[in-house]
Amino acid sequence: MLSAPAAVAATEPSNSLLKLEKRLLTLTGRAIGDYAMIEGGDTVMVCLSGGKDSYTLLALLQHLQRRAPVKFRLIAMNLDQGQPGFPQHVLPDYLRSLGVEHHIERVDTYSIVKEKIPAGKTTCSLCSRLRRGIIYRVAQELGASKIALGHHRDDALETLFLNLFFGGKVKSMPPKLGSDDGRNIVIRPLYYVPEHDIARYARGMGFPIIPCNLCGSQENAQRKQVKAMLQEWGRNYPGRIDSLVRALTQVVPSHMGDRELFDFRSLARDQQQDEELAFDAPEFPALPAAGGVPVTTLHAGQSCAGNSEGRHR
Repeated sequence: MLSAPAAVAATEPSNSLLKLEKRLLTLTGRAIGDYAMIEGGDTVMVCLSGGKDSYTLLALLQHLQRRAPVKFRLIAMNLDQGQPGFPQHVLPDYLRSLGVEHHIERVDTYSIVKEKIPAGKTTCSLCSRLRRGIIYRVAQELGASKIALGHHRDDALETLFLNLFFGGKVKSMPPKLGSDDGRNIVIRPLYYVPEHDIARYARGMGFPIIPCNLCGSQENAQRKQVKAMLQEWGRNYPGRIDSLVRALTQVVPSHMGDRELFDFRSLARDQQQDEELAFDAPEFPALPAAGGVPVTTLHAGQSCAGNSEGRHR
């Protein structure tokens, strides 16, 4: 059964939408179980922005709430940031139609961002900090034990590459984390869900999408560049995105270089590691390239000419 009111007409065939919803529920339930995101007695504050991701998150959590073996409470929370022309009636009307407990918090962060950030510069960082502080405060006021955000699989991958390219860190977006002050736990139940599935679901469900006037027009934002790169990889190299997603959950600290994660100084001769990688580079399976021509299997660190990259530095 679809998770939205019957009044919302689906634009896709009902059987197609039902199959998609079942897939999303499976992925979301798996992430919740794998990372122990929701426990019995939790009050989960679902942050609702008016975008496709948070609408989908709320719909799936409602569905899971009805069939979950544990009882938990949902509260939808929207932060009205004072953007000019923001349709203040849309979210309250929608949430009332669902019968969902909700809270609207109105704080004019829009004016602060516009005052502090020069025209043409990216507003994301300041906007995010202001929004995060308000969300943490409201969660405490509402008695929420968990804060659910609508970030998905693609957000996690994009964050990984943003940190690699621009931050000099191997760091992504965790499925679950505690705040610095220890008062809030943030969860991301859509961690395994691809963005294109969320977009299909949102279209099919007919969610009343509200555009963001702060960041929606910043076409040159670094995240959009990384998103375009990953989308191109997804089109041209089948299996690459799935491999990247698996890599997020299979980190090998002893084969990185972070001394905080692995005690290299105390490594003794009788300690066992992955012996295959001590002297020999690993082999990777060939993946089809653009045009269907398979890529020759290479050793790590080897070029197409068979030479180690390190010899030509």
